[in-house]
Amino acid sequence: MSARPQTKHPVNADDNFSLKAILPPLLAIIVGMIMVILDSTVVNVAIPKLVEYFGTDLKTIQWTVTGYTLALSAVIPLAGWLTDKFGSKQIFLITITLFTIGSLLCGIAQTPEQLIIYRIIQGLGGGMVSPIGMAMVFKLAPPERRGSIMGLLGIPMLMAPAFGPILSGWLVDSVSWHWIFIINLPIGIVAFILGMKYLPKSDRHKAPHLDILGMCLAPIAFSMLAYGVSEGGTSWSSTQTITGLVVGGAALILFIIVELRQKQPLLELKVFKSSDFTRSIILTWIVQLALFGAMLIVPLYLQGVKHYTALETGWILLPQALCAGIGMPIGGRLFDKIGARPLAFIGLIIVSVALFILSGVAVDTSLWVILVSISLMGLGMGFSMMPLNTHVLNSAPRRLVSRVTPLTTAAQQVVVSFAVAGLTGYLTSQIASHASTAGKDANPLTAVVAGYGDTFLLAAWIATAGVALSLLLRKPRVEEDDQLAGSDKPDPAMMMGH
Repeated sequence: MSARPQTKHPVNADDNFSLKAILPPLLAIIVGMIMVILDSTVVNVAIPKLVEYFGTDLKTIQWTVTGYTLALSAVIPLAGWLTDKFGSKQIFLITITLFTIGSLLCGIAQTPEQLIIYRIIQGLGGGMVSPIGMAMVFKLAPPERRGSIMGLLGIPMLMAPAFGPILSGWLVDSVSWHWIFIINLPIGIVAFILGMKYLPKSDRHKAPHLDILGMCLAPIAFSMLAYGVSEGGTSWSSTQTITGLVVGGAALILFIIVELRQKQPLLELKVFKSSDFTRSIILTWIVQLALFGAMLIVPLYLQGVKHYTALETGWILLPQALCAGIGMPIGGRLFDKIGARPLAFIGLIIVSVALFILSGVAVDTSLWVILVSISLMGLGMGFSMMPLNTHVLNSAPRRLVSRVTPLTTAAQQVVVSFAVAGLTGYLTSQIASHASTAGKDANPLTAVVAGYGDTFLLAAWIATAGVALSLLLRKPRVEEDDQLAGSDKPDPAMMMGH
């Protein structure tokens, strides 16, 4: 190293972290994440076509979604240990490759059983892409620009789910369902090439002892809980639901006990000792319950009540994605200046207003009312989601970031599954309740619309609870971080060094 003093030019040091400098590795991560997130939405639109093509029933084809989700949930907890042992760049490239191979296999599947198996292979690869990608971006970005960079990363996380139905509807109607999977092949190749060329080489650290018991319990806990809540959308009293929740809940309790006793745990649960982390992640879960549940209900309303096609529904949802894309970078820049609390407060107020408007839907509700509501919902998401995610990571000791992202991502899978299953089950029960009280002569569509209104109202009150909890957020205290980290200082090797 040169003997010249480096502190005379702090501006030049900052330039090393300019957007231009980290754009190539950021692009590699974004392309990989877009591929995985996009795939989670395109299949839902194609399910009726898959049932028809394979000549099977809906329950069998739904396992293409359930199997993917279970595989996704099972491997997420392994991301932290694998990146510690083999390096984040290496594992990121391996997962991209596995997901791409699984996509190609799905595109050439000849039976529903083959498609289910190949979707599981996809999930095993795709489960670790997001937590590893977020951890790499977090380490690449300097603290003073972290909100802006994470805001850029958040754009594809919200844009991809909205464009997925449009792309899927066009491919299914105009080309073939096979292409909703085969299209991942060129995207995966591009992501691999970009990652190989531009992602900074991550040093392998001293391999921690593998938490064998935790490695066995975590996939059981997360996958069975995901299975239980997904089956709960059909019936909360069914044998499958009860089995999934009981086995998953018991495994989760044992997993927590084991992890708290481990010196080198699979998931670093000790981070919950930070009151700032605990407060912010609970708020994040509440936001996800309201947002992701409502994001499912809106397309169901558009297709089931307003009778729009899948492709038309995708286009109607586009303003939500565009507004989220506008709010994300603005929220990221403001986060660096004012922190997460005001952004979460304002964003969740906007989301709450949008959901309260939707709770008043009727049979003849104007499309413009729906467009305004979902646009507001997208704007509120853009302002609140990524600042909250960044705040969660900021609340954890830097040395634990690679272990925190698998923890938060795994928990999100369960929370989102619960939101989808819970609100879907609530919607079904409310429709049945309104139908039974309306009488035989009433218009059945009136009961359906009333059920949707009740479901949007429930989501609105969940979001309102988030508004109140957002006032409890505060800037993470340095002394609390130091207390958790002990005497450890940030390891230069952990900063994606050269």
